[in-house]
Amino acid sequence: MSIPLLSPFRGSRAIAAGLVTPRVLRGPRYRRLFPDVYVGERVLLTLSVLSRAAFVLVDGQGVVAGYSAAELLGASSARPGAPAEVLMLDGRPRRPVPGLVVHRDVLGPGETVCRGGVLMTDAVRTAFDLIRWAPDLVEKVTAFDALAFHCGVTVEAVRALARLHLGAHHTRGLDRVLDLTDGRAESPMESRIRVAVVLDGLPAPVVQHVVEVDGRRYRLDLAYPDLMLAIEYDGREHRGQQRAHADLRREADLARQGWRILRFDAVTVLQHPGFVVAEVRAELARRAARTVSP
Repeated sequence: MSIPLLSPFRGSRAIAAGLVTPRVLRGPRYRRLFPDVYVGERVLLTLSVLSRAAFVLVDGQGVVAGYSAAELLGASSARPGAPAEVLMLDGRPRRPVPGLVVHRDVLGPGETVCRGGVLMTDAVRTAFDLIRWAPDLVEKVTAFDALAFHCGVTVEAVRALARLHLGAHHTRGLDRVLDLTDGRAESPMESRIRVAVVLDGLPAPVVQHVVEVDGRRYRLDLAYPDLMLAIEYDGREHRGQQRAHADLRREADLARQGWRILRFDAVTVLQHPGFVVAEVRAELARRAARTVSP
């Protein structure tokens, strides 16, 4: 038997089983994530890894929840550097742990699921929790959109769950969040742009609008079809050469049809949403003026 270097593990148990010595565990081969929880030093520290480590830490006394649950359910929506989150079941206080957010709440029957040996809140409960726990309205809607798109969570399912948890904390704004959601959004950045635009008083753009050019179908993240204005998240730093060539052809085709595409990268969307909204507002005004010019 050997230590699973790619998965978080309890250091004390590995020592007790004779798999490692305390000295080696404290050395460069392993990285301490939480008290008594380690992982191989070559493992990239992602929210997924930290969330699994948090589950090892709570040792059956809690479940992975919030952004951590969304991550492990395949509906990632957390901002970069987000801490792991757990929901404790025993009600006992825990000492604060850096890098870990601990929630205490009531879990109803059937509100958890086990994936890869990790117990977590299911998709509907995770959506209900993130609507209450996410830091602001944009992030609440973004989290719901991701769970709707990737896990099929519906507004009706969350409303039904909320009725089972009458009196739960931080539910006052639930209806506002659900009114703003759109499960067609394919990325958190797309949701953030859309919600920022709507909250600033601009018309809601069409999500995943399809344009056909010479038999080729292109989907635009967000669009104002009447003005032929598209808004897209620019994640091209992660794309290969073949995808880059396809993007160039796509942009050329759309430009020939008269489309204007505004692109925003992650830094701009996350740190300067006001700039994003201002650019969209200005371009909407320019294109609207063109349509009424003699």
